[in-house]
Amino acid sequence: MNNWKNNLRNIEPYVPGEQSKEKNIVKLNANENPYPPSPMAVKAIKEYCADSLRFYPPADATPLKQAIASFYGVNVENVFVGNGSDDVIALAFQSFFNGSEPILFPDITYSFYPVWCRLFNIDYETPAVDDNFRIVLDDYKKSNGGIVIPNPNAPTSICENIDFVDDLLSFNSDSVVIIDEAYVDFGGVSCVELVKKYENLLVTGTFSKSRSLAGLRIGFAIGSKALISVLEAVKNSYNSYTVDSLSVAAGVASINDREYFNSTVSKIINTRNYMTNQLRAMGFEVLDSSTNFVFASNKNIDIKDMFEYLKSKKVFIRYFDLPRINNYVRITVGTDREVQILLDEIKKYVGD
Repeated sequence: MNNWKNNLRNIEPYVPGEQSKEKNIVKLNANENPYPPSPMAVKAIKEYCADSLRFYPPADATPLKQAIASFYGVNVENVFVGNGSDDVIALAFQSFFNGSEPILFPDITYSFYPVWCRLFNIDYETPAVDDNFRIVLDDYKKSNGGIVIPNPNAPTSICENIDFVDDLLSFNSDSVVIIDEAYVDFGGVSCVELVKKYENLLVTGTFSKSRSLAGLRIGFAIGSKALISVLEAVKNSYNSYTVDSLSVAAGVASINDREYFNSTVSKIINTRNYMTNQLRAMGFEVLDSSTNFVFASNKNIDIKDMFEYLKSKKVFIRYFDLPRINNYVRITVGTDREVQILLDEIKKYVGD
């Protein structure tokens, strides 16, 4: 009868960007950093004693927390770390969104949010961004069970200013507000300083984007002692050792190498600006980006067809077959060479 199948979880999962196994591709579909990690991080990995792997890592990852706290000017007790920002945000959903009212996040945003809501049985509403893809602040000035907003937003690439976040928090003193800053290093404005003003604010970040450590899965959150202590309690209720020893060592080295970090971020911003100008010159609408990707459309062509064409040329970008954005593509900023290959192929397509 197979009645046991009735008890299996039935859920539509998050779908990441395609991870092609083809060789010699231009991979601009997953917002990965085109440059290698800090040489200091690479050195830390190479010099890590393999024999140490037989021991459990420090459950609290204190060295990494200390490095993050120093970089952002907060106390260690205000820092939480986990296996990538997805792990951190998922824990935050479980920790803070347990009320009877729906949580709020934009209708066009990171598509993992509704997946977590369905998985954890959290009611949610998605206020629509406006016709310019901007978040409408007034839509969040109502009773709710919590708020989560990426800033800069993804996939739109738009960043709201610090006053926007301050105003959002001043109205929502009775719910936890999560600001997901996965892309903030590429031209956005961080609201970490507001953590000192608002006890209900949690800011999340990642080492996957600006620090080129996506393969190690390092994420973090900065918030009040009250919020961080609950995150730690939830984490320790199912896995005390979420961050491995190698990630701690490489993460510390990476965040301490500020010169390399600034240099890499600057190169990506310069290439992004070049790519934006070139696409606009070809008739594309490109939103002003504060991220390591651009969000682009062209009313004169079928964007999905262009996406498929580029894929046939081994140039991978991201297409979302979703309402309101099904004629847009998200293009990660690669190296100058990768971006030029992309632009050359788009020129061929537009010219056909």
